[in-house]
Amino acid sequence: MWSASQAAPAPAVDARAWLSRIHAAASQRNYQGTMVVTAGGAVSSSRIVHYGDGAHTYERIDGLDGERRQVLRHNEVVQTMWPGSRLAAIEQRDPLAPFPSLLKTSEEQIFDRYELITEGEDRVAGHDALVLLLRPKDHERFAQRLWADKATGLLLRTDVIGPEDRVLESAAFTDVTIGVRPQPEAVLKAMKKLDGYRVLKPVLTPARLEAEGWTLTSPVKGFRQIRCIKRSLDSTGAVDSASNGAEMLQAVYSDGLTHVSVFIEPYSAQRHRQAVETSIGATHTLMQRHGDWWVTAMGDVPLATLKKFGKALERR
Repeated sequence: MWSASQAAPAPAVDARAWLSRIHAAASQRNYQGTMVVTAGGAVSSSRIVHYGDGAHTYERIDGLDGERRQVLRHNEVVQTMWPGSRLAAIEQRDPLAPFPSLLKTSEEQIFDRYELITEGEDRVAGHDALVLLLRPKDHERFAQRLWADKATGLLLRTDVIGPEDRVLESAAFTDVTIGVRPQPEAVLKAMKKLDGYRVLKPVLTPARLEAEGWTLTSPVKGFRQIRCIKRSLDSTGAVDSASNGAEMLQAVYSDGLTHVSVFIEPYSAQRHRQAVETSIGATHTLMQRHGDWWVTAMGDVPLATLKKFGKALERR
């Protein structure tokens, strides 16, 4: 266990510089490697290839465990393929994955809610790394410990830290090569290989929470809404005919480092049985009925934070 007692506050200028460097490296560096994620006692691994040229981003992620799954991305177009079932889903969405990227909005928002602490140096996947801790200033969010490559700023490992410095979830490269030759055409070519696949294209429509008749009466401290969309439940291929053309509303809130998604859909006695609270690693989920609606809140935050979102949500 990394000793927090050895930590020393980092100067504000250095803190901002390092977070900006980490964010830039995730989008602009060309790299490939194997990432292992440990959460809730489960371990999964993926092979990641990433190319960035400033204007465009290309990515391929191949799951190495369980059912075969491949994710291909060109900018906001994300194509997920399941070769075993010959199924593909194509969406246009903003990438929200926390690793190996970091910033969701601005450095200022992060420093409003987190304190950055340097914890020395380490090695990850054969690379020298600077270890940083983003410690929350309240109990609404978890801490995150970061290992950033000293030479490039690429995030090599991140741990989500719960109470008593307990690691709730960890994602780390076990091997990574930085500075590989970019091959964007390989990603684009793979995205066109859809012969024999059943292709789902969920329609995501920009929306406004208030315009849909909802509001947060008391916003959770530090979180700002960064996205709101509507999607047809039928178009996802993930629900049964009981949806009858209904739509799901999704609002995404971020504190600059992590995010919470709130899903709102019509209540259905066939699909929605009883309120549920679950956790897998750092990810907590809260599902409950809200009158004629079913609300699901999910995010890498304490369950108490999700309950605040659920309590503040009001139908107008």
